[in-house]
Amino acid sequence: MTGADTVRTAPDGSPYPDRSSPAFERGVQAMFAHIAGGYEALDHLASLGQDFVWRPLAVWAADRYRRGRPVARVLDVGCGTGELTRLEAHHYPRAKVAGLDFTEGMLRRARLHGNEDGRVEYCRASALALPVAAGSVDLCSSAFLLRNLADIAQGFREMGRVLRPGGTLLALEITEPENPRLAALFHAYFDRVVPALGAAVGSAGPYRYLPESLRDLPPRAELLHLLGASGLERPCAVPLSGGVVTAYLAAAPERL
Repeated sequence: MTGADTVRTAPDGSPYPDRSSPAFERGVQAMFAHIAGGYEALDHLASLGQDFVWRPLAVWAADRYRRGRPVARVLDVGCGTGELTRLEAHHYPRAKVAGLDFTEGMLRRARLHGNEDGRVEYCRASALALPVAAGSVDLCSSAFLLRNLADIAQGFREMGRVLRPGGTLLALEITEPENPRLAALFHAYFDRVVPALGAAVGSAGPYRYLPESLRDLPPRAELLHLLGASGLERPCAVPLSGGVVTAYLAAAPERL
């Protein structure tokens, strides 16, 4: 880096977010703008197709957690190309669903998939300052967003702010497997093969950043503490696929 406002790049010229830089958020935005066109295909390849399973599992975990509460409005934060947004629109056929992301290139890809008879809308916005009224959402979700936030605690506060009393927060994220053998296999693939896949398609920076972002992510216990400190209740972590990903859940307080 040559200055505080410079976004770091990999040798192939692709953006490489630097969490230690004041320009980190802009670097993340540049990274997703760079990979928007091929994001879904490479994401499916890099996850060995498991991301097709993780999102439904996370939504089902949220259903069990919600204890049958109705869902009339869903907000998907950091929606990217809208994969979780579309899944939620199918899963909750009577709900209005909104997907928010701060990268216009990702939103353009999301809009190509349609809007489920007018029930889905997309908007450009930051996860740290949601343009949504307080207490207006039944389910506020995110998938693979937390490690890209400059301030995770603020992200949780904003997601909690928009939830109706008793509403549910769902945050799906890549995590460290608890089994040592699975963790070793996971890192052999995630730290070496995934960056090589990215480099092969001219995206060395983003897919080199990916394993770094996991190392920077707070452990499960700390994320659960942040959820509670943000004013949410009943925080819990549901490991999926042996802990390769985790669904974090919490509820907005009920009004007395």
